[in-house]
Amino acid sequence: MNSDLVAGMAALVAADALPEVLAVRGDVVVVRVGDVVLKAHEAGTDLAVLSARLRLAGDPRLGELLLPPRSAPAIVAGRVVTTWPIGTPVPQGEPETLPMEQAGRQLAALHAFRRADFAPPVPPAGSRARMERAVRELPDGPAAPLVRRAFATLEPPTGGDTLIHGDWHLGQLVWRDGWRLIDVDDLGVGDPAWDLARPAALFAAGVLDPGSWSRLLDAYLDAGGTAVRRDDPWARLEMPARALVVQMAARALTAAQRDDKPLTEAQDALIDACGRIVSEHEPIRRG
Repeated sequence: MNSDLVAGMAALVAADALPEVLAVRGDVVVVRVGDVVLKAHEAGTDLAVLSARLRLAGDPRLGELLLPPRSAPAIVAGRVVTTWPIGTPVPQGEPETLPMEQAGRQLAALHAFRRADFAPPVPPAGSRARMERAVRELPDGPAAPLVRRAFATLEPPTGGDTLIHGDWHLGQLVWRDGWRLIDVDDLGVGDPAWDLARPAALFAAGVLDPGSWSRLLDAYLDAGGTAVRRDDPWARLEMPARALVVQMAARALTAAQRDDKPLTEAQDALIDACGRIVSEHEPIRRG
């Protein structure tokens, strides 16, 4: 980890600040200084695109859905750094204690917004690009060919005009005067089914329990969510959920090799799900 980067991030808050490193994920660094959280984004982050996403996150109409940035992004040690108010993450506990209903209603409210509701530029959501990057960065190993074969079954991307988070999961929720979404690196317009794809993928892989999945989906639909139809949600969810299985499996293999750790039981289930995808779907002809 770059100590000069961490010190420079802390100096954005106060010259004598003592930073606490909260997370290091690849080259992403998250630091806390008092009641402020600072994030150094991935190297090569497009400042103009991220600024457009931050503008959306700061829109007052989204104030009860997204945690707004505290200020404009800064450049520290060649990296784009954003600054946020601190929030309390979803606590770990039994499945029945997870805020699935609140999360579903919040997601439905986010999906009520369209491209035309905002002044341009409104960037496309980064969900598909995130998944493709995970596969592109996948190191060679025994399970890597299976994940790449599962990726080859995915259909070409489709667009959309719905405002979506782009990387939605419960880890993106924090409590600050209500539940708010964080990490807007992929916020933009696209297919709203991609925001339900990760929990759908975990449910399909046997990682997320059926009760939690039903609570989320029912609350979303009851609140007017438009991503899927109640009578056949998988008609819209199947391909995005397949894509998220591939993404999570690729990230699991990358992290396991980087940290020299074995896969967890949940990660093994994702690799198994890639095997089912390969056995049930033909690869898509490209080019």
